[in-house]
Amino acid sequence: MAADCPVNRPPVIGLAGGIGAGKSAAANALRELGCVVADADALAKASLDAPAIRDQLLAWWGPDMLDDQGLIDRASLAAIVFEQPDALERLEGIIHPEVERARAALFDAAPASARALVIDAPLLFEVGLDERCDLVIYIDASRETRLKRVAETRGWDARELDRREVRQLALDTKRSRADHVVVNEEGPDALKAALAGLLERLP
Repeated sequence: MAADCPVNRPPVIGLAGGIGAGKSAAANALRELGCVVADADALAKASLDAPAIRDQLLAWWGPDMLDDQGLIDRASLAAIVFEQPDALERLEGIIHPEVERARAALFDAAPASARALVIDAPLLFEVGLDERCDLVIYIDASRETRLKRVAETRGWDARELDRREVRQLALDTKRSRADHVVVNEEGPDALKAALAGLLERLP
């Protein structure tokens, strides 16, 4: 049970899973089912456009961080932080508080009719967000399926998938720490149906 939360608020659900398993598809399905979803990636990207954060990034890594529109170039930033752990720590130190404030505001504004409040964050367990959830759903898919998806949507091969996945908690560990496992192998309709059934079983 999440700590320090009002008794009458909707349950807080955390989403976990391997890269390419379909957490975003699950988040979209839960949104369609009446949940309020906080997408950590989207909130983090939005925060990069805040003047204070943009100016700090320019101070750290120079004007090459800007794209043609004068905004932070996500690809350039990703290349820096992926190869430099200290750079990632610095970035997270200014981004995470902004994401946390935006998530709190989104959940505070959720209607009373919301089925649940959903935290969709790539590193749910790694950063301790699971402790704020009433339950965690692990979205599962075979390596073959996940590799096919990331090849089609991101252009990654098996080596790139492994290179990125090794930086996260082991899949077996994530799966074992979740409260529910939903297999996502058969497409969006089957995924939505499975999640709808799970929501119906919530108290």
